[in-house]
Amino acid sequence: MTDILKKLNIILKDRKDKNSKESYVASLYEKGFNHTCEKIDEESKELINALKKESNERIISEAADLWFHSLIALSMKNLSSDDILEELQKRLGVSGHDEKKNRSSR
Repeated sequence: MTDILKKLNIILKDRKDKNSKESYVASLYEKGFNHTCEKIDEESKELINALKKESNERIISEAADLWFHSLIALSMKNLSSDDILEELQKRLGVSGHDEKKNRSSR
């Protein structure tokens, strides 16, 4: 399944140079980082609402929207899903309590 993340990384890079009238992703790049962060905030609220009140199909749809917009924001910072997957890999086998304590000491 990580193949889809690799494909999305390629698409996001490609869309940086596309016409914003032809590509939703390109329009987000044009509107800028702050706008994309506002979209992430909106999508996270929609996911929370779906988790509380809606069907699994809606939850999955809203989670996909949140992930997608997060990937766009990451790409605006020259980061990708690979960076996130690497971080998650580091955390495997580490207690969540220990990981959180280690984060606060950084």
